[in-house]
Amino acid sequence: MRLMRTGDEPLHARSPLRMRLWLAAWGLLWTLGGAVAFAAAGRPGWAAACAVLAALTFADLVFVIRHLRQGPHYQPGRNVPPYAPVAGRRRGRPR
Repeated sequence: MRLMRTGDEPLHARSPLRMRLWLAAWGLLWTLGGAVAFAAAGRPGWAAACAVLAALTFADLVFVIRHLRQGPHYQPGRNVPPYAPVAGRRRGRPR
């Protein structure tokens, strides 16, 4: 099956970031619950493993939220040379 390109893919492209956000949140809940349950059951090794996984899942969650807040970005192809940023449009710099 051959997919037809319409030429407006950057405008209508779908990002899996929202799905990754919910999967990371779900994983964070399960790993935190596992850490608490294993700690209560007297299994410190398994509790530590779940805590490490929870920390990694939390870091992923932070990165996904950061990418979502940045908004859409134009993704040029390999043939497009880099361009100079527009002067005066940087964050944190007074206009």
